[in-house]
Amino acid sequence: MKRSLVFLLLSAAVLLAGCKAPTSEAPPADGVRTLKVGVNPVPHGEILRAAVPVALRDGVRIEVVEFTDYVQPNIALSDGQLDANYFQHVPYLERFSADRKLSLSSVGPVHLEPLALYSTKYRQLAELPEGAQVTIPSDPSNAARALRLLEAQGLVRLREGAGAAATVQDVVGNPRRLELREIDAEQQPRTLEDVAAAVINGNYFLEARKHLELKANVLASESPKENPYANVLAVKKGDEARPEVQALVRALHSEEVRRFIESRYGGAVISAF
Repeated sequence: MKRSLVFLLLSAAVLLAGCKAPTSEAPPADGVRTLKVGVNPVPHGEILRAAVPVALRDGVRIEVVEFTDYVQPNIALSDGQLDANYFQHVPYLERFSADRKLSLSSVGPVHLEPLALYSTKYRQLAELPEGAQVTIPSDPSNAARALRLLEAQGLVRLREGAGAAATVQDVVGNPRRLELREIDAEQQPRTLEDVAAAVINGNYFLEARKHLELKANVLASESPKENPYANVLAVKKGDEARPEVQALVRALHSEEVRRFIESRYGGAVISAF
């Protein structure tokens, strides 16, 4: 009799356990889903915060997680600490994912930070003297991008076929005998006054304008047309069609966000949607 009672109690416990819904699958009580999104503070964090109320109307709450480097946001996304990140362009995403063997994917462009040639000494490109010292970013993808900008302005000529992998060694023509120096992209705004000009990433210039009150003239800038360097929203492969992710894409591509970008950055950041 005792054995039968124990058996019945165990059976009931197993049955009840089988009927209990997994807590991880239970929908939130308020019907709002949360996405943790990693960003660099400027301009990505500012733009994402402009999208927060738009996403909330679509039932998605955005938790903004800020990073100050270009490595940890992808590591955190791959490890599942984030649902998405927004800080990089596709060439960087693809190179980083291949190097680290990560399975990450873009779900759409949001904005372009045009790489630009800045100067505190000169107002126009024609004023740049022969032998001028010009700095470019030292990381490979942005160094090549900077060299192509200089080539588009007729300042250098690159070896045929150099493309996205171009380095200073690929410069085969330099009519003004510019002295090209590669330095860390973060340091370029701080050293701008020490050189004739610098090809600087848009986000670093914006940070310096905000925190260092850096003022400089734009001598040349990238064209946004068919530009592969638009910054994208990235997720783990397989998450592209998640309803929450698609809701965030819609929010980032909204008119509210477009107007925010136009009014906030005055051309230093351009919407890519």
